[in-house]
Amino acid sequence: QVNKARLIEKIAELVRDKKIEGISEIRDESDRDGIRIVLELKRGELAQYILNNLYKHTQMESTFSITMLALVNGQPRILNLKQLLQYFIQHRKDIVIRRTKFELTKAEEKAHILEGLKIALDYLDAIITLIRRSKTPQDAKNALINNYPLSETQAQAILDMKLQRLTGLEREKILTDYKDTLMEIERLKAILQSEQLITTIIKDELLEIKNKYSDERKTEITAETKEITIEDLITDEEMVITLSHQGYIKRNPLSAYRSQRRGGKGQTGMETREEDYVKNLFIGATHDYMLFFSNLGRLYWLKVYQIPEAGRSAKGKALINLLAISEGEKITTALPVRDFKEGYLIMFTKKGLVKKTSLEKYSNPRGKGIIAITLDKDDELIAVRKTNGKNDVIIGTKKGIAIRFNEEDVRETGRIAKGVIGIRLEDGDEVVSAEIAEEKTSILSVTEKGYGKRTKIEEYPLQRRGGKGVISIKITEKGGDAVGLLQVREEDEIIMITSSGMLIRTEVSKISEQGRNTQGVRLMNVEGDDKIVSIGRVADKDQ
Repeated sequence: QVNKARLIEKIAELVRDKKIEGISEIRDESDRDGIRIVLELKRGELAQYILNNLYKHTQMESTFSITMLALVNGQPRILNLKQLLQYFIQHRKDIVIRRTKFELTKAEEKAHILEGLKIALDYLDAIITLIRRSKTPQDAKNALINNYPLSETQAQAILDMKLQRLTGLEREKILTDYKDTLMEIERLKAILQSEQLITTIIKDELLEIKNKYSDERKTEITAETKEITIEDLITDEEMVITLSHQGYIKRNPLSAYRSQRRGGKGQTGMETREEDYVKNLFIGATHDYMLFFSNLGRLYWLKVYQIPEAGRSAKGKALINLLAISEGEKITTALPVRDFKEGYLIMFTKKGLVKKTSLEKYSNPRGKGIIAITLDKDDELIAVRKTNGKNDVIIGTKKGIAIRFNEEDVRETGRIAKGVIGIRLEDGDEVVSAEIAEEKTSILSVTEKGYGKRTKIEEYPLQRRGGKGVISIKITEKGGDAVGLLQVREEDEIIMITSSGMLIRTEVSKISEQGRNTQGVRLMNVEGDDKIVSIGRVADKDQ
């Protein structure tokens, strides 16, 4: 039983502890006519949301569990409501069928006797003479059976019949009773042959019980209380999400970016430091998920509305402050997802492993993240890409090797699987980047000392998974190791950053197109011990 005073005290406690916000005043207006508690809300607060929180955290709503244990075919079973109703209806059907069969047997026995009496009435004078001439009742019975189409039961019924039934009125009653019994037999047979009639009888009998024994309902049935979440209060609108190289993230309404003619000046997408730039730009709705994969093989989720909204020129908020990532862990890939039912995630590790898993396997968000791929101690997750299950992929290594194969060569595995060999690495080599191959693109390869070039995607032959690959860029002492490869288009811009923080931005169209087995041209002057540590495609050029 709910105690009013304790209920008010609990509501006040929740407001005081800020577990429920939006209530400005609590008043007890109960009187002799009934209980009334009034909650005054602050302006703009959603009453239904607060009410649902009160149902959840106080005795305003109580839940009582029922264990529906029943004997099914002699065995105890716990049933749900649907099963309970199904077994009850089946039980009622069995009762109706057994009862009908019993009544049919009785009716057929009665009709049999009445049929005998009818025969006796048809030959009344002769039968009376026969009985009078018989010495014993048994002689009379035998004579009836031998002289008329009567069974032993019918003959006995004739002998047991009282003389008063020979009157005209009684004779009419016997004939009427016989006709009625035949009709009853037809009715009972029809019931046994019709599932619909059996169901109708069950319904009518239940209604009869209800009308005879029911009383007024002691509880009230109301509409189901729907729990309202913060997400229900947020408009599902399109957003532009920007993520910088240094890990700053923010969102803006898509409507804030006006459409411009070709050749326009563009708009500032994010205020960044000199050594930072917008690395990724996504379009997604506020109710979509953003998936963040770390170098340690873990996956973290954020709803788009959980990403801070900031002005176009603001740099946003550091991603490490939004995710529960550990020390030394860094985000390598971000992907927007609305529907987890279709598509795959293909993952690439530093040691050349590749893993393909259905996107649906990652559809249960957890606050502290989950394992996306099992890694060896000396391995790291380099990149994650969303695919349709039939894409070509390209893996690039530090020693300037690349391999292109179709992802159908990679069998689908579970969420925490380790993966299979994507490329066989030589000693000292490791994977530095991976891309999904697209038509009419080029592969940009860049080395530590600033050399690079573009190569048409068609020059990368399709191989089987697990091969050694082909040369993507010629590695020399002058050029240093490869930093990575990027899939680019003519209209793209790229940025290169050095270990000392130097940054250069250049148009892809100004980078020469060469064959695979070449060193390329100098893209950036890198002096002394400095070297390029990262290359990226500029995502906000056409905002």
